[in-house]
Amino acid sequence: MKVNNTTIDFQNKKVPNTNSLIIELKTDDIDGRPIYIAGNFNNWSTQDENYKLEQISENTYQFKFNIDHTFPDLLLYKFTKGDWSAVEIGENEEITENRSTSLKSGIQKEYVPKWRRNWLPYKPNFLPQVVLLSDEFEIPQLNTTRKVWALLPHDYDHTTEHYPVLYLQDAQNLFHGNAAYGNWEIDKKLAVMAEYKIGKIIVVAVEHADGDRLTEYSVGKTVLGKGQGKKYIRFLTETLKPYVDQNFRTKKDRKHTGIGGSAMGALISIFSGLRNPEVFGRLMIFSPSLWVAPQLKIDVEVENTDDTKIYLYAGAEERENMVDHVQKFRERLLQSEFVKSKMEINLSINKNGEHNESYWSDEFPKAIEWLFFR
Repeated sequence: MKVNNTTIDFQNKKVPNTNSLIIELKTDDIDGRPIYIAGNFNNWSTQDENYKLEQISENTYQFKFNIDHTFPDLLLYKFTKGDWSAVEIGENEEITENRSTSLKSGIQKEYVPKWRRNWLPYKPNFLPQVVLLSDEFEIPQLNTTRKVWALLPHDYDHTTEHYPVLYLQDAQNLFHGNAAYGNWEIDKKLAVMAEYKIGKIIVVAVEHADGDRLTEYSVGKTVLGKGQGKKYIRFLTETLKPYVDQNFRTKKDRKHTGIGGSAMGALISIFSGLRNPEVFGRLMIFSPSLWVAPQLKIDVEVENTDDTKIYLYAGAEERENMVDHVQKFRERLLQSEFVKSKMEINLSINKNGEHNESYWSDEFPKAIEWLFFR
């Protein structure tokens, strides 16, 4: 159909406008980070350079859609500073609803009072229940005991739901406030995710063996000597998982069972996942100490392991050429006959990332969402 020589395609809802739509944003919370608009026009991508706002004054930003942009019937959107961990929040630090407009041209004015930083702040009423399974949980395979914790969804006692389970190593550095090297703050991150109605999961946290940590998290002959990792993995699969499945409402299948950790804890998680893919279908691998096992074999003969997902993370400011090691490991995985058609791998590189709990904390919610809820 033509009106005044302007073509209007009602079927595709594409209407060339004489004026562009401009989204104008004011915010008093300025910290130098760029601001992006994400919505139903770009698959809610939070760091799309095509949708970065231009700063036009100290506290005012704007985004101008192309004049021939194809608009949905109702434009839905939110503002972020590059990630859902830095999404807009309300004056009282509450979640904001999706913004919307039916305008196709003119100026839509918006205001954001505050932004999340590293997924915080959190609401205490959404914190998970932290349960100490035992001060001396028996590990018969290693003839020792260990503290083991479970973090349950905040409303676990008020539902009949069954939940995915993630087994994490190095519990001392996951949620304890007095940890020597800081902690991932997974309890706080799970609280924020619960507020957004995602991330309802059980996390089982196993404390490491202090002086024997390196040996316990190594498998076979490594540059650190002979490891005891095979016995530790048997503890996870033969003792701990059956106990958790018996005592909590879990989704027992491999697609809802994950394992993860950082550094040496990530290394033992790799061994666990590759050796027992029938048990662990989700792997959260942060800054793995691959230098310990440079000849790590990727050779799995177990069938029916489709849909395995691995979240690989590395920081560019880490020691030991971490990014290079992780990228090469990913390439080896993709070249493996086992992996080629059976695994989905997400590689996340933080160009500013250092080897510490703060960066792993920031990555934790992203990995949880991708591994279990996409």
